[in-house]
Amino acid sequence: MVTLFLGGDVMLGRGVDQILPHPGDPALREAYIRDARAYVDLAEVANGPIPRPVGFRWPWGVALQVLDDAAPDVRVVNLETAVTSDGDFAPDKDVHYRMSPANLPCLAAARPDVCALANNHALDFGPRGLHETLDALADAGLRTAGAGRDEVRARQPAIVPLGAGGRVLVFSFGMPSSGIPKNWAATGQRAGVNVLAEPSAAAAFAFADRLRQVRQQGDITVASVHWGPNWGYDVSRSEVRFAHALLDAGVDVVHGHSSHHPRPLEVYRDKFILYGCGDLVDDYEGIGGYESYRDDLRVLYLVSVEADTGRLIDARMVPLQARRMRLEHASPEDTEWLRAVLDRHSREFGTRVDGGPDGTLTLRPLHAGQHA
Repeated sequence: MVTLFLGGDVMLGRGVDQILPHPGDPALREAYIRDARAYVDLAEVANGPIPRPVGFRWPWGVALQVLDDAAPDVRVVNLETAVTSDGDFAPDKDVHYRMSPANLPCLAAARPDVCALANNHALDFGPRGLHETLDALADAGLRTAGAGRDEVRARQPAIVPLGAGGRVLVFSFGMPSSGIPKNWAATGQRAGVNVLAEPSAAAAFAFADRLRQVRQQGDITVASVHWGPNWGYDVSRSEVRFAHALLDAGVDVVHGHSSHHPRPLEVYRDKFILYGCGDLVDDYEGIGGYESYRDDLRVLYLVSVEADTGRLIDARMVPLQARRMRLEHASPEDTEWLRAVLDRHSREFGTRVDGGPDGTLTLRPLHAGQHA
């Protein structure tokens, strides 16, 4: 058995960067907020004072102990923040995220095995910022996938060896539907991210060809996909077909992200699809407008699969809540709210979400095998 921790968007820039020991330049170019410290102020108005500076472990809160207790074999997060003090603000973007490289121990505190980078913030500070991000993560011993100094390297999977001799391959790619500018795509001569134009059959076929070239017998393969809008539970038919095509091609787990809240879950031919993880760490406290989605509630996904087949054995979800830019355990009432929402929106995919006495949520497929 192989257990994977699948994390949603980890956004350690902007306000989070400002409370850490080595805050970078707080200047922003947003329409209404020009100083990242204003996001700290909003969080404090919502939930109380935040000590400054906090330790590097602070933003993760109880999540670190949960992960240590679960002891997953591989930890995967979507790092949606440039790690740079260099570069220029990317033009024609409303929001830019960066964290000081000196604050990288905050990311390392969660001990991620793979940071997916094919998202709409990797080039917020241009090619120079991406180069520094790649260098900083490599120097910290953190594997990356989904971005690189050219197209070949951007498409390469991160390979995590397992103690028993197997491997986990993590491919990362993103789509313009998540806000990734098309001109961010890596080319033969330009650094960038691994961009797929749309969730099409042709894209799935091309990916299947690449997978055949690198996959070995016994590998577990994760497709980490940045797609879709920030808000809403609807999953397009093209996204469903694409996710199914990935699993038909040999992928074992689809790790979707981009939405600021969790989206539906599915088991297709005994393989796991997570259409959207939701955010994990960010500075969104106190920002109004989408309260009905309860984006203050976060989820740690712990997914166990058979080592030789990749078939799903178990999927557990640990509900958390962001308060004072720190993760806490969600209350029983909030846990039940989250369970009911995920259950309701996952039913059309033949999946139910149950609660447990320990406060975790579990996945229960209604039918074994394929769900059409």
